[in-house]
Amino acid sequence: MSSRGLAASKASQSLCTALMEDDLVTHLPTDVRAALRLFAFYLGNGTLEVELLDGIDYRAHLLVLGSDLEMIFAIFCNVLEVDEHGHTLNYGDAEYRAAQWVRRRCDPAYQVEPPFEAWETELH
Repeated sequence: MSSRGLAASKASQSLCTALMEDDLVTHLPTDVRAALRLFAFYLGNGTLEVELLDGIDYRAHLLVLGSDLEMIFAIFCNVLEVDEHGHTLNYGDAEYRAAQWVRRRCDPAYQVEPPFEAWETELH
């Protein structure tokens, strides 16, 4: 295992331990897992926000620059809201904001409205 993979594994174990000690949920809620799965499917399938990304083959771009893929998932997860029961509240908004990042990276003339706020692009 690479040192980066080992560090990620240790961080994940620490998080799981902290969650169990605090009597919190030990797994992401089913609705959140479904949202992530669907988002990954649409992104990989080339069907993410079809109207916004019409005619843009962003998939090849994402394979060249892995940090873009990292940011896309960060934006999606940062924007996604979950209620106290683990149900997602704004899947469409989270998907759209991530798609705006894709569009901007593939089309420098595209203006993101509203502009991204720092919390939306924060890497955790």
